Amino acid sequence: MAAMRATLHQLEQTIALRRSADPSQSYVAKLTSRGRGKIAQKVGEEAIETVIAALGGDAAEMVGESADLLFHWLVLLADCGISLDSVLDELERREGLSGLVEKAARKE
Repeated sequence: MAAMRATLHQLEQTIALRRSADPSQSYVAKLTSRGRGKIAQKVGEEAIETVIAALGGDAAEMVGESADLLFHWLVLLADCGISLDSVLDELERREGLSGLVEKAARKE
């Protein structure tokens, strides 16, 4: 878990630095300049491509699409001003809870 957190945090920091770069020099800056709607659209596209790869049974394609999905999701989090730690803390809070119990508690 620590290695995964470190990798994701490094990517989060890289995204933060590149958000304000020249859009002609940085994909993150170009995507950010197009607005939250476009970033969210990219997350959706990558999610669909990940599902298609999963259904196709190609492990290498699934890995690549999953990486694309995580990357674009981190760009969206940055645009929303939400830290990766906030999401990871929430996942840790939910650890050990039944998914059904956790979901029912959200309705209260």
